[in-house]
Amino acid sequence: MPKKKITIEDLAAMTQRGFAGVDEKFTGTDNKIEGLRTEMNTRFNEINTRFDRIENLLLRAHENRLDRIEDDIRVLKTLAGKR
Repeated sequence: MPKKKITIEDLAAMTQRGFAGVDEKFTGTDNKIEGLRTEMNTRFNEINTRFDRIENLLLRAHENRLDRIEDDIRVLKTLAGKR
């Protein structure tokens, strides 16, 4: 079978046909991406809120432990007569 010579015009037409439906494939993609971005922001905000709560609980627990240790040290100093 003899090879058909392809001209630049043929290549241009093939390229144009290849790209003809590409823009249709991306129709509505912006809305989908924006929806995903909004959902991600909402979830990240929820996670940040939960981390803030956990951090506050841990800080409060440490403060309580330090307060109890300080109280115990005061009692020990008093009993040792170092006050």
